[in-house]
Amino acid sequence: MTSDSQLDFSRLLKAELHVHLEGSIWPGTVVELAARNGVKLSESEVAARYAPGDFARFIEAYKWVTSFLREPRDFALIAERFCEYLLTQGVAYAEITLSVGVMLLRKQDPLANFEAIRAAAATFMPRGLRTNWIFDAARQFGLAQAMEVSRIAAQVVDKGVVAYGIGGDELAIPTKELLPVYEFARGAGLNLVIHAGEIGPASAVRDAVEILGVARVGHGLASMHDESLLRMLAERNIPLEVCPTSNIRTGALAKQLAKPVREASLAEHPLKLFLERGVPVVLGSDDPAMFETSLLNEYAAAARLGVTAAQVSSLARAGFAYAFLSDADKRSYLEGAKSSS
Repeated sequence: MTSDSQLDFSRLLKAELHVHLEGSIWPGTVVELAARNGVKLSESEVAARYAPGDFARFIEAYKWVTSFLREPRDFALIAERFCEYLLTQGVAYAEITLSVGVMLLRKQDPLANFEAIRAAAATFMPRGLRTNWIFDAARQFGLAQAMEVSRIAAQVVDKGVVAYGIGGDELAIPTKELLPVYEFARGAGLNLVIHAGEIGPASAVRDAVEILGVARVGHGLASMHDESLLRMLAERNIPLEVCPTSNIRTGALAKQLAKPVREASLAEHPLKLFLERGVPVVLGSDDPAMFETSLLNEYAAAARLGVTAAQVSSLARAGFAYAFLSDADKRSYLEGAKSSS
């Protein structure tokens, strides 16, 4: 085991469990995609769209970027570029979220897009990167579409789709109304995740666990306000997928702290609190291109928050321990992660 000062984050074997493919399109690739559709952009124009703002601005930027994804070959391109990036981060396994709800909104064929994505990612297996997929609905698009995404995911559980989740505006629909959708997904053999407690209250995290029965919670920032919820997460071994840079860039942390958007700082992030309370945590980069971050940067952020080298190594192992993998595969990856720390 290395000391705190000697830990090299790049050498840690990692899993990435909370990351959106469509939020991982770097400016140069956006320029390329736009050109395919007759739109001339510069990287600086894209970067300006990615500039820090609040959650509403982030959603608008996400909608704008995804407007250039129109054919399966566009999705294949971003999948290839993203897998190349994951290798630079020391990632051996990733569960990548796909915005299937957005594909439906744009009247695309999600399964055709998925086949293109899957084929592109499969070429990285010989290079040591395994990928699985989470089909994601946007909460603000309504219950009917959320169910449709769930039904589509159920068709490809044998092709590496390991989970169903809902992101977007978590204030749009009460959690209890999502129960039929999640029950269907569970019955289809899908694991369950959700974004909760990012900009919503701690009760949203509790409801996600107690009503929907999710296996992991995306973000869960609001848990910082509820000691009984923290105890429940620890006792039930429900991990939070924590993305510090994202929480600052979207204004989510500021909202939880009741501060103006630009006044929340990394030093106020509750990651260390979660670890101190025994809550399982996995680190994620969320939308690395849009937030100008990387998974390595999130590990460095954890260290800046006072997380020790031993804890950082444990975070890396947690990525495999809480992945939707067989026990045998988890053991294999955990052995590799242990030897890399």
